[in-house]
Amino acid sequence: MTTADYNECVDNYADGVYRFILKNIGDEEKARDVVQDSFEKMWVKVQEINAEKARSYLFTTAYRTMIDMIRKDQRQESLDENTFNKHSYTDQYFGLKEVIDLAVAKLPEVQRSVLLLRDYEGYSYKEIGEIAGISEAQVKVYIFRARKFLKNHIGSLDEVL
Repeated sequence: MTTADYNECVDNYADGVYRFILKNIGDEEKARDVVQDSFEKMWVKVQEINAEKARSYLFTTAYRTMIDMIRKDQRQESLDENTFNKHSYTDQYFGLKEVIDLAVAKLPEVQRSVLLLRDYEGYSYKEIGEIAGISEAQVKVYIFRARKFLKNHIGSLDEVL
């Protein structure tokens, strides 16, 4: 991969990677950090990466960096205002987008990731398997389970609206 290929990759995929990571972790600052770390890792190996596989390499690196960050944060979780707010009750109306986002946030990490890669980013099952390091069949199982959970959790759209 040349420097021009790398710069083109930044222009073409930075927003998509950021959206994917942000949807998974929900923190803009951490999402920016993950994206920046991913591009830095890509730059370090720029000579070894095939330009045609740059998108896949980038999403795989971002996914794994995000997983590492999540695991690190779970070990260092402290009591702060967000922890208290997470367990508090609120009596306000949520729009459909908020209802869906809250339901997606309740999915297990791997199901949420593969669902977002498929439905938000438009990756094929094979590409998702390569990014997440799982088989194509397992990707289909995770997506099926995630959609089933969302259907049961959200219920009828008439009830939501």
